[in-house]
Amino acid sequence: MVYLIDFIYAYMCTIGFAVLFYAPKDSILKTGFSGAVGWTVYTMMNNFSDSVVISAFFASFIIALLGEFFVLSKKHPITVYIIPAIIPLVPGFGLYYTMLSVLEKNYELALQYGSESLLIAIAIAGALTIVLSLNSYRKEKKKSLF
Repeated sequence: MVYLIDFIYAYMCTIGFAVLFYAPKDSILKTGFSGAVGWTVYTMMNNFSDSVVISAFFASFIIALLGEFFVLSKKHPITVYIIPAIIPLVPGFGLYYTMLSVLEKNYELALQYGSESLLIAIAIAGALTIVLSLNSYRKEKKKSLF
């Protein structure tokens, strides 16, 4: 039941950011779906692995795969589907607590929050890079055959 509620909230959050970023109207529901699936994968992986970095990596990987799938159905750029869907995974809380810890002169805690936020950002970028690179490699192989 908790995963269903998380799915619904992430769906609404992603749709809100898709509207904010002026996504095409026919892609908003698909973007919301990919963001909600990504967040659900994130929470499920976080419960099983106890690592937010690994959870963010797999959730971003799923979001990128869904984005590639949605690109095949409509000829919109993939950023229409990926950017709003990644927003729930962005480590804003970690960056906030990093700055708060710096202001409170608790540098050890700031280093802990800051390094975790950086690792999450690297995991998100790495997952997107892997999926997008594999797709471009597939397209390049397809071109070279003809």
